[in-house]
Order: sequence, then C-alpha cells, then structure tokens
Amino acid sequence: MSIVKLNNRGVRSVTAFGSLSSGAITFIKKLTASSSASLSFVDGSSDVVLDNTYKEYLFTFKNIHLATDSDDFGWQANAASESGYNETVTSSAFTPYHQENGGSGQVVYNTGSDQAQGTGIVQLTQNQGNSADNNAGGFLHLFNPSDTTFVKHFISSLSYDHATVAPAAVSLFAAGYVNTTSAINDIKFFTRSGGNIDAGDICLYGIN
Repeated sequence: MSIVKLNNRGVRSVTAFGSLSSGAITFIKKLTASSSASLSFVDGSSDVVLDNTYKEYLFTFKNIHLATDSDDFGWQANAASESGYNETVTSSAFTPYHQENGGSGQVVYNTGSDQAQGTGIVQLTQNQGNSADNNAGGFLHLFNPSDTTFVKHFISSLSYDHATVAPAAVSLFAAGYVNTTSAINDIKFFTRSGGNIDAGDICLYGIN
C-alpha cells in the first residue's frame, strides 16, 4: 500500500513527473592568488559580471593559504561610484570546531567576527593558520547586489585550519547584510593584517 501519493496516485504507480524549474548557474570568472595583496571582482573589468544580470552571485574558495599566521581572511564591497571598500555591514557569526584528537569540540557565537553597522572587513575566517598544509575552502552567497530598493543580504561558510585551536576542523558561518540601497558592483577579498594571500582560487558564478 502506497503511503505517499501524487495527484491521488501512489508514487509506485507514477511513471513520470512533470518538469521542475530550477535555477541555472553560470561560471563568470576565476581569480588565482599568488602572493596577492587582494583579489577584486569589479563589474565590467576583465570579463567580470556583477550587475542585474543575476539575482544571486556565488563565490567559491579553494585552497586559500595566507602568508601571515593567525590572520583573518574576508571581504568588503563598494557601492556604485564609491571606492573605499567600507560599506556599512551588520552580521552575525558562529564557529563550530572539533579537535583531531577528540579532546574538544563546541559551537561558539563569534563576537569577534560579527558586526553592528561596522565598516571593516567582513570575516570569512578568523585566526587562520599558515602552516604549509593549512588552507581554507567554502562559499559566499550575495543576493541582489544591483537592487536599488533593498539592502544586500549575504551568507557564507568556510572551513579552515585555526591557528590556536589546532589541529582541528573549524568552520566560520556568517550571515548579514550590506546596509545600502545603492547597487554594489565591486567585491574585494583581502586579509585583516594586510598580509598577502599566498595561494588559492576564487571563482564567481551567477545564479538565476
């Protein structure tokens, strides 16, 4: 006897489902760090699209290695016609971690990574280690950056090697909004200390 039914028919008797609409993801640009002070995605520059072509943009991070130990990796934005990478941001963040030896594991609300109308770096990692095999990977979603009515929401998650809670699996989850109704067309990735990004790839995708 079928438990789940579709149009009053048991699923086992359904031979085909109607088509489901789904968002298409389009690769736009990859930037590769090589002792780089920063990596920037600017609409209209070097084939970068960061405008109203897509309602959502996805950045992916692979093998991000920092030159400076215990540094923070993150981002900031420029609204159209601005250049200071100091847009006002409100965000929340938490960090789960678990040590390799099983000795410690917990989830921490990360007051060092959140902001309340702040204009500084929006953290993707905190206290990231820089040993030879340390790196970070994850994603950042930015929603409707070209909208001129609403603020710009984002959500991110990166897994990385922590400099002081190591060796351990550490992730930083963050979400919030850039508090501007101006269009955003420029995103820069950099470190809090000003140290270089030694290596790693950042890819940009558009999602409809």
